[in-house]
Amino acid sequence: MTSPEQTLDSIAARTRWDARLPDCTPAEAARMRAGATLLAKAVADGQEVYGVTRGFGPLVAFPAAESGFEQGSGLIAHLGTAQGRPLPPDVCRTVVWLRLTGMRQGYSATAPEFWAVLADLWNRGFTPAIPRDGTVSASGDLQPLAAAALAFAGTGEAWERGPGGDWRLRPAADVLRGLGAAPVEWSAREALSFVNGSSVSLAVTIANHRAVRRVTHAAAALTGRLVTLLGANPQAYSPALSRVRGQRGQMTAARLVRAHLPAEPRWNPARPLQEPYSLRCAPQVLGAVWDQLDAAEEVLVREAAGCTDNPVFDGEVLHGGNFHAMPVGLCSDQLALALHQVAFLADRQLALLCASETNGGLPPMLTPRPGAGSGLAGVQLSATSFTSRIRQLAAPASLTALPANNGNQDHVPMALNGANALTEAVDLAWLVIGSLGVGAAQLAALTPDAPAAGEPWAALAAACPPLGRDRPLAAEVRAARDVLAAAADGWTAAEGADRAPEEAVAR
Repeated sequence: MTSPEQTLDSIAARTRWDARLPDCTPAEAARMRAGATLLAKAVADGQEVYGVTRGFGPLVAFPAAESGFEQGSGLIAHLGTAQGRPLPPDVCRTVVWLRLTGMRQGYSATAPEFWAVLADLWNRGFTPAIPRDGTVSASGDLQPLAAAALAFAGTGEAWERGPGGDWRLRPAADVLRGLGAAPVEWSAREALSFVNGSSVSLAVTIANHRAVRRVTHAAAALTGRLVTLLGANPQAYSPALSRVRGQRGQMTAARLVRAHLPAEPRWNPARPLQEPYSLRCAPQVLGAVWDQLDAAEEVLVREAAGCTDNPVFDGEVLHGGNFHAMPVGLCSDQLALALHQVAFLADRQLALLCASETNGGLPPMLTPRPGAGSGLAGVQLSATSFTSRIRQLAAPASLTALPANNGNQDHVPMALNGANALTEAVDLAWLVIGSLGVGAAQLAALTPDAPAAGEPWAALAAACPPLGRDRPLAAEVRAARDVLAAAADGWTAAEGADRAPEEAVAR
């Protein structure tokens, strides 16, 4: 597990709207200047340098433009082909923060004065609007990062935050003018150091990782609520079971389920000794997801802390492939598969509630008027559709790679494609969670001896009142989603502070 100082949550805190990038330290400025000087000397000595004295990609066989600024502006211009709706403002700010964090390490041959111009604009709120589609993430997320570089140069769009905190899209040139800032001019090396990197797919994956963790919290909480209402066998969530197996994710998941059980859980003698797997094996399923989240976090934190550009290092100008986003791409693919398991579990728990054979003899579809009413039938059908769509989106993007760039990029990760698909899948997973939340509220309404409900269950009951006659439930699914998402924010924030001792030892 990463240290508290190096987590995805701490990265998110350092990139939010009111955060500020500190000035370069003297040591950082010295390293940046040394890198820029080394590159200038290599060029003066006649050394061939990709993108500076030679062309880009398969055009490396041809000499670069005589003017470094012509070469730099040409780089971001020809890559200005990204399409689609822009990424959210918080993700766009994370993208630029990641680029600047990598550049300040001194490996990118970027002058500290140029870095300071970009950092000052970021600190003053300048946020490029970055389209989400159009990169194979191999030589970095070239097209989206070029869109960000073009916005700094006054081309394209930027996000602007209004007095009330709302964001709107405006021409980048107008936003720069409003800040009293001149458009940035990109030299060849500075442009290359900005667009070569995994920062867009990384920023989206960081946001997705934190979202999957919140969804998983909500699923654990709902499991505890259902076990309580049904009077299911609580032994499945015993710390002893997890300790015997030794999987730390299972320890976490079982603890989170127990947090939503009464101090002395009631086991209804009418319930089976062993519940269906969707209840009994929830710690194992959600625990496996937790382990994947922890493993991915370590990879993503390392990626955020590193330099994903071809560096100048120890007196050499190195040519390689640090910008290839395969580490991020595989994290995204694995998180999508993990998210599907959370949604699938919630879908199966909803099915359990809808069948009289497994809901404790309550009416099918939890309707008080079977036949005259259909209860949660529509909710369950839609939840099944959401889960199926998540399966489609969770197909690993890394398996869909195509060679590109005249064969120069013959192995590509498709990391941003995978991250974008995961973003859509997260939205659908929350609708599955909201659907199960509606089911939990109706189960409580039909359970005469239901225990007193604290939060968020009281808020859930208020958002989803008992069914009398059938009514459209789409809005209530969204309301249940919102209640549980808000609660999950708090549970996630408290996660590290109340970790059980055996989990700490396992970690």
